[in-house]
Formats: sequence, structure tokens, C-alpha cells
Amino acid sequence: MHGGAEELLGRALVVVVDDRVSRGESSDTIGPLVTELLGEAGLVVDGTIVVPGESVAIRNALNTAVIGGVDLVVTVGGTGVSPRAVTSDATAGVLDRPIPGIAEAIRASGLAAGAVDAGLSRGLVGVSGSTLVVNLASSRAAVRDGMATLTPLISHVIAELSGMEEH
Repeated sequence: MHGGAEELLGRALVVVVDDRVSRGESSDTIGPLVTELLGEAGLVVDGTIVVPGESVAIRNALNTAVIGGVDLVVTVGGTGVSPRAVTSDATAGVLDRPIPGIAEAIRASGLAAGAVDAGLSRGLVGVSGSTLVVNLASSRAAVRDGMATLTPLISHVIAELSGMEEH
């Protein structure tokens, strides 16, 4: 990591895509893990939004993050092959520029680590406006491994994106 450990990379938002959590039928256990890992990576997490596995809700959460000016939004869940797994489809409609290499690295690393849902994930990574958008599968193993793969790249992407801003 460049600079000191106290250097902040930027702001992040976590979007948990889970029907049961959004209906209050179970508690969110994955959002706090993502928040902790983002904090360890040097980001300030503005909060966690929980949405059902519905394209419009996911797109609205992503657009809220982009309009809110966060540097990174991480979605968790809804990336698999089931009919309700629409996070990747919703994300595709929000991205200006995909970054397929990072998505492939997250899949390959997750599969190698034994996180089957990470290997089967259709998750995307890309840029919307000046925000990096990352879809992760929802198991704890997939999140831990995905964040380990992503963390060394975050500072580089954020630095490039902030250099493109015209504000």
C-alpha cells in the first residue's frame, strides 16, 4: 500500500442483496464483515444498504452510491446462476466501463480457495461515473477471498478515477 497506514483511500458503500434480510426474516451477517474488511483496506464505509434480489432495487442502490460520490461500492449476493440472482444483470446496466480482469481474478482466486459460489459467480467489476463497482458472492469465504484479491488494486483504481474527475 502506498503511503502511511493512516492514509484513507476513500469512501465506500456496501449493498447486501438478500431477500430474507430485506424482509427482516434474518439478520445481516455479511455486511459487517465487508465493512470490517473495507476499513482494514483504508476505506471509510458510509453505510450498508440491504435490498431484495430485484433489479430495480439493486440499480437504485448502485445509482445512490454513484450519485453520493463514493469511491467504491461493493455488492454482496445475487451473483449466482439461480433465477433470483440478478445482481450482475442490474450492475451491467449501471456500469460505464467494465473491468473484466478484476472480476476474473476474483472468480479464479475464490475457486482456488474452495469458495464454490465465488467460482460460479457472474459478478461484475467496473466503473460507473467515478465509482468502482464490485459484485461479490455472498459466502463468508467468497467475501474474504474476494476482498483479499481486490484490496491491492483499490488504491490504483481510485487514484486513476480521481484523476479523471473534472470537478
